[in-house]
Amino acid sequence: MSRMPFSHNRTPERYKRQMRAVTALAPKYRAMSDDDLKAQTDIFRQQLAQGKSLDSLKIAAYAVVREADQRVLGMFPFDVQVLGALVMQDGNVAEMKTGEGKTLTATMPMYLNGLTGSGNFLVTANEYLAYRDAQKMGRVYRWLGLTAVPGVAPAGGDPHDRNLQEIYRADIVYTTNSTLGFDYLMDNLAGSASERFLQGFHFALLDEIDAVLLDSAQMPLIISGAPRVRSNLFGIADQVICLLRQNIDFERSNDHKKVWFTPKGIAHMEEYLGLSDLLTAPHRTLYRHLVLALKAHQTLTRDRDYVVDEDGVSLLDLSNGRKLAGMKLEAGLHQALEAKEQMPVSNQTRTMASITFQNLFRMFSHLSGMTGTAMTDAAELQETYRLSVVPIPTNKPSQRLDLPDQLFMSTDRKLESAVKMVKQAYNVGRPVLIETGSVSLSNLFSRILLREEIPHNLLNARSVAKEAMIVKEAGQPGAVTVATSMAGRGTDIKLGPGVEELGGLLVVGTERMNSARVDNQLRGRAGRQGAPGESVFLVSIEDSILLEHGPKWLRRYRRRLDDAKRHRSADRPAKPIRKPFLTRHRFKHLITQAQHNAEKDDRQARNQTLQYSEIMRVQRDTIYQTRQEIMTRKDLTPLMGSVFRMAAQTFTQKHPHATRSELADYVLNTIDNHLVVADVIDQNWHADRPKETGPFLQKLMVDHLAQKFTDINDDQQIYFERMCLLKSLDNAWIDQVDMLQQLRQIATNRSTAQHDPLLEYLKDGRKAFGEMKQDFARDAVRNLLLSEFEFKPDGSIDVTYP
Repeated sequence: MSRMPFSHNRTPERYKRQMRAVTALAPKYRAMSDDDLKAQTDIFRQQLAQGKSLDSLKIAAYAVVREADQRVLGMFPFDVQVLGALVMQDGNVAEMKTGEGKTLTATMPMYLNGLTGSGNFLVTANEYLAYRDAQKMGRVYRWLGLTAVPGVAPAGGDPHDRNLQEIYRADIVYTTNSTLGFDYLMDNLAGSASERFLQGFHFALLDEIDAVLLDSAQMPLIISGAPRVRSNLFGIADQVICLLRQNIDFERSNDHKKVWFTPKGIAHMEEYLGLSDLLTAPHRTLYRHLVLALKAHQTLTRDRDYVVDEDGVSLLDLSNGRKLAGMKLEAGLHQALEAKEQMPVSNQTRTMASITFQNLFRMFSHLSGMTGTAMTDAAELQETYRLSVVPIPTNKPSQRLDLPDQLFMSTDRKLESAVKMVKQAYNVGRPVLIETGSVSLSNLFSRILLREEIPHNLLNARSVAKEAMIVKEAGQPGAVTVATSMAGRGTDIKLGPGVEELGGLLVVGTERMNSARVDNQLRGRAGRQGAPGESVFLVSIEDSILLEHGPKWLRRYRRRLDDAKRHRSADRPAKPIRKPFLTRHRFKHLITQAQHNAEKDDRQARNQTLQYSEIMRVQRDTIYQTRQEIMTRKDLTPLMGSVFRMAAQTFTQKHPHATRSELADYVLNTIDNHLVVADVIDQNWHADRPKETGPFLQKLMVDHLAQKFTDINDDQQIYFERMCLLKSLDNAWIDQVDMLQQLRQIATNRSTAQHDPLLEYLKDGRKAFGEMKQDFARDAVRNLLLSEFEFKPDGSIDVTYP
């Protein structure tokens, strides 16, 4: 699918012409009976089978599903919704404002691509929405003769009870990004071709595409297993770190994302631990635990990055404050966090498979999406995913009033003003949605409202189903909702009776977020479908965005303010400190600049993640392709020959002038542990001909395997070969994935030593991959040749692997 970049902020004229063509067909299909309208699906599929393209069917198919929407759901898509659907079919991102009916818009491209069969996905914000929309919108597809199912379990259901074969055979699947990613990884861990369930990746339409491809881009999906031996060093390291002092024993970067020991800190730790050589190889493991403990204490904040509850330490999605169920930090950092919070330290697990959302969705041949906010990051979407952003006009003109930011010199004054604003709205019955930047701030604001006797709902780290229900009620008269940023994304806030006369929903942001796109998403909660609404942000110089991304002089200015507060008299409140250079205009410029810096840092971080994950992607694709070949080939003889040759070459590389003892040891432990060495090696191998060692070993492997297969039939033989190869490949790949996770941590640390971390990771990763292939060949030979067969009376065979 070709994609054309757009440099303007208007919908291209060709889509408007196509929209008029779809509208012109409406009377034709409106006049059809239900049976005739349903029959169009078979007609379209016949035309595809005859060689017609989806693009040639687009206008007619959109007109058909538009009429089906009216008959099944009672909703006829507006012209602007048809416009958005046309834009997405061309592999673009449609920027449709909140409340413009993106869910209904999606029925048109999903139906069109569903005509091709399985492999088409609508990826939405969370499992609740995926299941809800699959049930509701699925009625339209099923009415027209397509199969459409939810890819997620119902609320309260067990994901393991899903019939994956049936789900992924469907023409259209409504799912979430994480569910699809984990299913992809599990599909590539299948033991046989019959156990696989994915039917390919054809078309993906991403609802809230910026949340998936930008906000969650750096979050790897990881399947873990085979726990490591539990380390007892996490507790010791945590105790030592608690004794260190900032700017003496360690230093932090301005954005608090990096932290490192100083030479004095190293010396102090050696003194505490009774060591004199902490940075030497024997103490490498201890030093790594100290680094993890320092990161846990200084770069991760409770109730912002994670919460501690009955489930232990749970990570939070920074974009919306929800708990990331089942997610853990990598490389021991999660265990360091548990030690910091004095929680039971869980087992470290080995990474069995991993993929980022960036790489997952780049595998689709046809990718598109929709969101209310994407223009601010249009360049990144174009550069990374070749997706152009096209703005879609609203069905009705927006009446939302976006007020200028209110600026304060302290967080206390800002919160006081926010509470006053909420009280005024609550007293007249106007609904209010308050956004906070962290779980801790949302809890604080909730306690303040309770003190003021203002009833409200609090949304942070809750179940998505309950969240959606609360957000739907947030537009009712007198409703007050406190939420973390972007809470309720994907759910419309509908206004209750009399609310429009009061000015509509009032959205209050208590701080600016790192991205202007997230701020715009929050504003979009008000003023849907031409309804009135109002939004305002309250900001202070103590906000985290200015702390982490503001200029140095502002931090010095804040320190002077703090000093003035500490020295002022208790019975004589100080007047507000005013500096002529900190004007309202300059304050606003500071916030804009800090947000720009934050967005730049985030883009760089996402690009770095993409570069690192690209190295793993190349290796993963190679392994998965080999795995597919092992499972599907009917004759594995050529592959077996390659494995034997690689194993023999590995031995000769390590032992270019092998002795009789070295060769005999290899043969007995890898090829045949019952071999009479004198009868084979002494008679057929010559130490003075090292070039013949490799062919000698290969022949020995082939002969011993043929002897092993004397009493089994062809089907049993190929099944055994397949299982041995898969078992060896999976074990080698699990070790390699786990190694790459560790290497990335090491490579990142090397950046402080004037090394290019990406280049170091590439070199080490390539070397590790070469060693992994050698390990695979060695283990495959051992599994094939040293396994023991036990023949059963019923003709089956039990295999005992070495």
